[in-house]
Amino acid sequence: MNQANYVIIGGSHGIGLAIVQRLVTAGAAITVISRTNEQLAGLPGVTHVQADVMKDDLDQSHLPDTIHGLAYCPGSINLLPIRGLKPEMMMADFELNAVGAVKCLQAALPAMKAAPLSSMVMFSTVAVSQGLPMHASVAAAKGAVEGLTRSLAAELAPKIRVNCVAPSLTDTPLAERLLSNDQKRSVMAERHPLKRIGTVDDIASISEFLLTNVSGWITGQVIGVDGGMSTLRS
Repeated sequence: MNQANYVIIGGSHGIGLAIVQRLVTAGAAITVISRTNEQLAGLPGVTHVQADVMKDDLDQSHLPDTIHGLAYCPGSINLLPIRGLKPEMMMADFELNAVGAVKCLQAALPAMKAAPLSSMVMFSTVAVSQGLPMHASVAAAKGAVEGLTRSLAAELAPKIRVNCVAPSLTDTPLAERLLSNDQKRSVMAERHPLKRIGTVDDIASISEFLLTNVSGWITGQVIGVDGGMSTLRS
């Protein structure tokens, strides 16, 4: 059986790194495209391509000839009341979360079509479905990602599946300022029916599942991994 090839955009920290680590354990070959690579040192089967998806066009020569799965992990948590929200911040959130995903898919698409089957995973947030205060910019951008998920899943079926994971607050470098002390962590945990915040492996495990053919009959879905926040009241 040939080795599976995966491309992880933003795979050098947080959820992206956890996905890389799980795929390495499964014996896959991974290409990570990110600005930094410090935490990737020593991981077998990992090739790093240094690039900023907001500034650089992805060179297809740096990608595998065949791609079995693509995960787009960059994201933002810019929380402001509407009175302080600037148009340029909203545009930056939209470009990073939605436009960047499209750019990377366009670059990877020929190699994804070269695989017998392929899969793409993107990331949203529970704030799209729940209407959380001060989340207007990120919820608008991630709402676009959810729309992209369904549209691309319809367009690229049956050979390429496209799904989206919508976490609640997860303990990642991106969320450091929201979890900077024990009191904040306790308050945030209590908001969830399962009474804890998410871990990177909570999100990476479902992402790995969606990237591989184990989930071969799932496409066009937005899957909440959020401690019950999107559906339960406690």
